[in-house]
Amino acid sequence: MNRSHHHSRIRRSAVATAATLSVVAGVAGAAPVATATEPSAPELNLIAASNSVTLDRWEGEPGVYLDLGTYVSSDGGPLEFRVKRASYKEPVVAEQVIRDGTETRTRTLPEGLVKDFSGLPDFLQVTFDDASGAEVLSTKQTFCPNNASGRIRHDAPATSKYPESCPTNPFTLGSVWGVENGWASNTSQAWSGEPVDLPAGEYTATISVTEKYRELFGMPDEPKTLKVTVREITGEEGGAGAAASGSGSARAKSAPSGHSGHSGTSGTSGTSGHAGMSGHGAATPPQAMAAGGHMNHEGRGADAPTPPALPHAFLAGGKKVRHLGDGAGHTDGSRIAPALKPNSKRPTGRASVPDVPKPDLRSLPAYDIGISDGEDGDVPGKDYMVFSANVWNAGPAPLVVDGFRSPGKDLMDAYQYFYDADGKQVGYAPSGTMEWDARKGHEHWHFTDFASYRLLSADQAEIVRSGKEAFCLANTDAVDYTVKNANWHPNNTDLSTACGVQSSISVREVLDVGSGDTYTQYRPGQSFDVTDLPNGTYYIQVIANPEHRLHETDLSNNVALRKVILSGEPNARKVTAPPHDLIDAP
Repeated sequence: MNRSHHHSRIRRSAVATAATLSVVAGVAGAAPVATATEPSAPELNLIAASNSVTLDRWEGEPGVYLDLGTYVSSDGGPLEFRVKRASYKEPVVAEQVIRDGTETRTRTLPEGLVKDFSGLPDFLQVTFDDASGAEVLSTKQTFCPNNASGRIRHDAPATSKYPESCPTNPFTLGSVWGVENGWASNTSQAWSGEPVDLPAGEYTATISVTEKYRELFGMPDEPKTLKVTVREITGEEGGAGAAASGSGSARAKSAPSGHSGHSGTSGTSGTSGHAGMSGHGAATPPQAMAAGGHMNHEGRGADAPTPPALPHAFLAGGKKVRHLGDGAGHTDGSRIAPALKPNSKRPTGRASVPDVPKPDLRSLPAYDIGISDGEDGDVPGKDYMVFSANVWNAGPAPLVVDGFRSPGKDLMDAYQYFYDADGKQVGYAPSGTMEWDARKGHEHWHFTDFASYRLLSADQAEIVRSGKEAFCLANTDAVDYTVKNANWHPNNTDLSTACGVQSSISVREVLDVGSGDTYTQYRPGQSFDVTDLPNGTYYIQVIANPEHRLHETDLSNNVALRKVILSGEPNARKVTAPPHDLIDAP
């Protein structure tokens, strides 16, 4: 899961800009007037880290990404939101949480303002004028408060407690957004947004907060003006480093559709935490989907990585931060277990399942659904239905599984662990096995029978079962960070921090509270062979913990269904996925 191909040039500029923020001070603007009975909202301001920026337009890319170095600062308290949907039948509801000392109140944002979990839509108005003063671009941008942030005061908290990105999984249920008190968050979502077609040249950019948000948050009307240089970078100028970082045409081909992936056996992630939504396997780039949902395989591969959705999701100082609820008064112990290292030897004594908090595994409906065309190792002449699926943990405790191998054995014995309020291991239970997957793009230890994927007929009788039932557990997606004990900073967010190597004697795999693990089903045996199936209605069934080998708080919510419609002719099959309640995610 080497993510070295993710844009190092953007990552460097993000770090440099964050460093610049440490000396930005004295921002203007007045805080909203507080009443005698309500705590005041934080003072928010739009600030610019510098007066000029240079944007690189890489050869083969459709344009430039607007990383302009503007930030929203929060002073006098954190800017915090809880964003949640009650079900997929209900719209997203966003509440601002206002903290003032020991007092806390909430206010619901206007209905329909926030439509998904990617951030505050149309927050910024950005215009570009060319050297003659003529306007050449006008666009609005979404603001994710969890984007790259840095301190604006030396006495501000050293670390931020908030998550590191805004999730873009279409079936996200709840999210927490925030800018720490005395910090500022980058307004750019250059990586997940669309590029703009600006030729090389000199421009003046004007960035302002749109009126509805200025009124909502009491922000001053103070646009920022920047000198912007767009320069053309050719493949030769980018050199080998550019190719390795995914620049040029490779960047365009693997541009994420809000989903990023993990692959390989080693390497470091490009950013801390999970940015946007990530998963095991290549996400389906928009360019790879032809009309009718047929996949042409450009950019597709087995567990092949694509860049994170947000380039700036890093932790200040490289330090991990624990979520609200750690420390005194946090008694269930669920935040302690993941910090433990794998046991050096097998558990001893009688297996037992004590009465302590346990995980709650749940499935999300399938998405990124398409038809493969028989390339990339598939059997020529066959049609395969491919898709992405996620199993997540609603808590209140993490899933902790250790695997132990006897010398010379191909399988590890797997055990689920249970902890008391002090983090002491108080029980364990056998939970199956772990197996080494030597296939290219995997090459790590898989916990068997974690999930099962089945294609059902219109009357929901099983027709085809995917061969993929073994998984390396990683916290790739923030599915619902509003549930009890959700960990906003899970440790293993990609396969470089979990799943072991071939020579491992033991492995610990953890699925933390609030997070899920996405796998794409793009390999023969993992997808559904639909070559001989008649056209019609089917259901993709995702089952968590299918053999009930893992102990959970609830086994009644482990199954999710997604309706699909198969059409077309052999070697030209098509699949469509109707909306799932309010979620239209093909």
